[in-house]
Amino acid sequence: MIPAVSRTAGGTRDYQDEDLRWVELTLCMRSAGLPVEVIAEYVRLTQLGSGTIPDRLSLLEKQREVLLEQQRQTSAALGRLDHKISVYQSALKTGTLNWN
Repeated sequence: MIPAVSRTAGGTRDYQDEDLRWVELTLCMRSAGLPVEVIAEYVRLTQLGSGTIPDRLSLLEKQREVLLEQQRQTSAALGRLDHKISVYQSALKTGTLNWN
């Protein structure tokens, strides 16, 4: 999922600073839930040069919207869970289960 890394004469990968930046970006994108295919497309576009900047920007903006929607859904789920936790904590203290 990152551009090809140069190798030593013995065939060992020889990671340079730019390679490590790609690794870091890829890990960040994966931890954010971006599909492998999207990351691979981003790398492909980058390798094609600056003419693909509009496409890269569009790809990242679309993924940002996907992540924002996931964040909204996660926040809503956390709110529901927090409410249930609060109800159960109160029930343990009072001996009464009250969903209001």
